Amino acid sequence: MGTISHCVWLYSRFPLSFREAGEPMRERGVLVSHETVRRWCAKFGQGCANGLRRRRPRPGDTWHLDEVFITINGEQKYLWRAVDQDGNVLDILVQHRRNKAAARRFFRRLLKGIGAVPRMIVTDKLRSYAPPTVRSCPPLSTARTRA
Repeated sequence: MGTISHCVWLYSRFPLSFREAGEPMRERGVLVSHETVRRWCAKFGQGCANGLRRRRPRPGDTWHLDEVFITINGEQKYLWRAVDQDGNVLDILVQHRRNKAAARRFFRRLLKGIGAVPRMIVTDKLRSYAPPTVRSCPPLSTARTRA
């Protein structure tokens, strides 16, 4: 891997600043400014991000959906989470509401981002996850739901 591509990969893969992504270059004896790293990321970053996305593991066919109550800045929010049978987190969404419309919104966002349809959906016994809500999303009409 070349030095430029390694620097762009570091920035794309990990939550680093341009300065932090350029530090390994200094260790190799190459002095670059953070502005140079920014230009490299602007020019080559999309290709690197596409490659990382292609190598991401495919989700399993059984998805576990749950919701957690959390407090952010003193306000109660609902954290919706989807995990496949291997424990890979598929999507996370924080919302103000906990109803069928919020569940549908989460399902649509999940399906749009993943691009795969599960064989089975395992949920806690939350009413907003009721089978009619799950099946109202067109790609999920063939998925079985187990509470």
